Amino acid sequence: MTAATLDRPATSARLLSALQVVHWRNLPLMAGLCIAAILMLMPFLWMVGASLRPAGEAYRLPPSIIPREWTLAAYREALGSGIPFVQMYWNSLVVAALSTLGVLITASMAAFAFARLEFRGSTPLFLTMLGGLMVPPALTLIPLYFGFARLGLLDSLSALILPAMASSFGVYMMRQFMLSRPRELEEAALMDGASYWTIFWRISLPQLGPALAALGIITFTTSWNNYISPFVLIKSWDKMTLPAGIVALQGLMGAASVSVVMAAATMAILPLLLVFLVAQRFIIEGMTMSGLKQ
Repeated sequence: MTAATLDRPATSARLLSALQVVHWRNLPLMAGLCIAAILMLMPFLWMVGASLRPAGEAYRLPPSIIPREWTLAAYREALGSGIPFVQMYWNSLVVAALSTLGVLITASMAAFAFARLEFRGSTPLFLTMLGGLMVPPALTLIPLYFGFARLGLLDSLSALILPAMASSFGVYMMRQFMLSRPRELEEAALMDGASYWTIFWRISLPQLGPALAALGIITFTTSWNNYISPFVLIKSWDKMTLPAGIVALQGLMGAASVSVVMAAATMAILPLLLVFLVAQRFIIEGMTMSGLKQ
């Protein structure tokens, strides 16, 4: 009996299980989900299609998803424009990567303190930190502007990275996830004389894998799409990030080619799309385990 023969019962069982899900009572739900998925994908498909068609065809009504004439002229024009698009792409990558790294470090350490250490004032301090979630980020731009102006950090990538390296949401998410983890190993290590740093680094941190992945993706996406802060804190075009470059490509009063703007938007969304496709499982697992248990 070959290995292929042995695998046939298992394969048949998996196929039967999959077919049982497609019950007639599930068909309306599945049809509704398919329609909703198509409606959500249509703007993205139109964006990609508009970037691959001539400028004149992009204005044609009714709009079509598939171009009649395929061309990469919009991408060449976006990369060869007077806007330093490639430099802005690099700036966005640096800011998003360093901001994400900073949030993962600060949030995990703060979550360990709130979830595992007992110290005076921990509850009021945690509630005060949660109050920061109610403050709109745009409300902090003016204080940040004057603070960075006094420090001489305006018009630099540091002005975008430093404020983004701490996140109240990240601390809350990591704390909730850590509270759902058993603490017996940490208590045993403490009784054996291990320091709090050793417990955090060798026991607590390895358990935070799904939460760290989910928080990292959320932070990277938020930083990548940050639109307001660069316009307030940055003046030089060569230090601007990608959202500012896309707005600049629109031209005065929106006179730029739609195809060029859609090409820039398509190139901007590719890193986020790749991140979500690779790590979507970690997002679901991390958000679920951090939100349902306490």
